[in-house]
Amino acid sequence: MPKRLRDNINSSYFEAANYLASKKKRRRIVAYVESYDDIFFWRTVLSRFENDKLYFEVMLPSHRKLERGKKAVLSPTPFRTPQREELSPLGEIGGAVGQSALGPAMVACVDADYDYMLQGVTPQSKMVLDNPYVFHTYAYAIENLQCYAPSLHDVSVMVTLNDRRIFDFQDYLRQYSEAIFPLFVWSVWAYRTGNYHDFTLSDMARVIDPGGFNVFDPQPSIDHLRRKVNTKVHQLQAKYPDNKEAFLQTKESVKALGVTPQTTYLYVQGHSLFDNVVVPIMSKVCNRLRLERQEEISRTARHHTQRRNEMSCYEHSLQDIRQMLKKNTGYTLSEPFRRIQQDVERFLEGNTV
Repeated sequence: MPKRLRDNINSSYFEAANYLASKKKRRRIVAYVESYDDIFFWRTVLSRFENDKLYFEVMLPSHRKLERGKKAVLSPTPFRTPQREELSPLGEIGGAVGQSALGPAMVACVDADYDYMLQGVTPQSKMVLDNPYVFHTYAYAIENLQCYAPSLHDVSVMVTLNDRRIFDFQDYLRQYSEAIFPLFVWSVWAYRTGNYHDFTLSDMARVIDPGGFNVFDPQPSIDHLRRKVNTKVHQLQAKYPDNKEAFLQTKESVKALGVTPQTTYLYVQGHSLFDNVVVPIMSKVCNRLRLERQEEISRTARHHTQRRNEMSCYEHSLQDIRQMLKKNTGYTLSEPFRRIQQDVERFLEGNTV
């Protein structure tokens, strides 16, 4: 393909290609995503909509340059190299956000980040929410959905091949969410009103890191977290003494968006939740489950050779925690996933090529 044409590929190009193709050939819809990990996630979203008439091809936004991220996916023409632009603390693309590349044959699939919470306050947020050719996660990022609480026991089984329940992931993340909810509301208020310099997402991530954790006594971790959150909330209240009404309005607004005190963990910064909360907890739980299985093998083996062979077999069957979390699809039962599916259904009902 000539370089000039390749640089200007957009939805119209793929629409024309679909039109010229044989009537028996399935219609192709290109779905651009932010990173390599996103490819598998969005494949789980889109595959159930494929049939003998259409299919999705999930890919990164450029074959010519190794461009990744939200900016690349939402740029006016993903194949074109965009000029350097200044970014806000949210990763917002400076100036007007381009939409010309997207259409019935080319869609963008992105993490919601705070764009969902901002509800159109910024140009990027408005595009993510209003453009019918942009799908977003509703949860902050795919990492949050990979950490969907009801699925974490299954992940621990995938890692350790031990199905004993020694820890209640759902109860812990419920208490964790309830503890951080007031601070989350402050964070959303700060970004909606432009006061994020006083309370950034990085500040939020530091406060809501639970720190030390004991599998058999997790309550001190929650208590410590609550104290940290209360301290920061009091600081913000002192800095903005006249903000009570605005806080209550923001609180009701985020609840209307689907955020509850029990599910706040799905809407905080994804990599922080993944790296600082769930992986450390999962590591300690899985280490304990592995030890139990190894002790069982040692106790029941009839002789040294049997013990060694069985232990080797078990250890070769173990899986990496991070990789199993990234392959976790238990989020398909979550409310954010259901809402993503509804968006795809509306797109397919309203667009034909």
